[in-house]
Amino acid sequence: MTQPFALTILVLPGSSLMTVASVAEPWRALNRVSPGIRADWRIVTPDGAPALLSNGLPMPAQGALGPEAAGDLLIVVAGFDALDHASRPVLASLRRALPRFAAVAGIESGAWVLGALGALDGRQATAHWEDLEDFAARHPNADVRADRWVTCGRVMTAGGASPAFDLMLHLIRTRWGEAVALDVASVFVYDESRSASEPQPLVSMGRLEAREPRLAAAVRAMERSIDRPLSTQALARRAGVSVRRLETMFRAALGTSPGAYYTGLRLLAARRLVADTALPLGEVAVRTGFGSLSAFSRAFRRETGMTARDARAAARLARAGGPAEDRAGVRPAAAPAPG
Repeated sequence: MTQPFALTILVLPGSSLMTVASVAEPWRALNRVSPGIRADWRIVTPDGAPALLSNGLPMPAQGALGPEAAGDLLIVVAGFDALDHASRPVLASLRRALPRFAAVAGIESGAWVLGALGALDGRQATAHWEDLEDFAARHPNADVRADRWVTCGRVMTAGGASPAFDLMLHLIRTRWGEAVALDVASVFVYDESRSASEPQPLVSMGRLEAREPRLAAAVRAMERSIDRPLSTQALARRAGVSVRRLETMFRAALGTSPGAYYTGLRLLAARRLVADTALPLGEVAVRTGFGSLSAFSRAFRRETGMTARDARAAARLARAGGPAEDRAGVRPAAAPAPG
């Protein structure tokens, strides 16, 4: 048997259960399907106590990230309020640990933690698509990309659960070959169909993209123009169809019109900015393509049943320790909100 591949997975409170599973489960499957290959992985938390995940469930740990931590790969998994949970003592422990691992990965908001350590300076990196604009602004010395996952030397980053799973398969493939990676993927009946460099989509369209690529082209155009909404005519040109045909496709596939879908997409982005940041509401209106704060306020209230200010207050209450079911539906900002 070869020397075990040693992984330490640091899970911060607020992480997604799906993301943690996407990081840990491929290594469990590797041990199951490949005699003679072994991955020794352990889950740790900042203090060794269970980490409360974004769905309110506790993630048990095998200890804290101690001074003895070392190995082949250190993976930092984070989600909501990442930099609040990555306190000075946690960052100090990570700073001491980094040189003792051959490689390090930041998953989802774990990229923010690596950025706080200076580990991304001069490197290509990514983060969750919701945070990319602020992530790039906060890390001007990094080459921030919208890729699903990125490797740059010994440092890796992934945007979320699915990209993290693909990154783990990439690491397995690189070390033990394609056949082993396929065996691991097959345990989960998983078809690896996306490349690392594909951009993270605002809307995950799944089979619909293959079934109706023209509709998908229109949605992708909407994604790229949240702050400067395109007319239905412009969307139809991007999709290569007539306006009438575009409207027919949207109603058949999504049950709504292109304009209504576009407005919903912009309001979804607005809800995230309201809940996740301290941006002035006027700036939220600009970023989501509303002509004025009053127009934004009316649309937001019509969509959510509450004012943007009330929604922000509710999100702050949830982050301060509201019911788990409230916390599960809010994605607090990975970085401190801009001043």
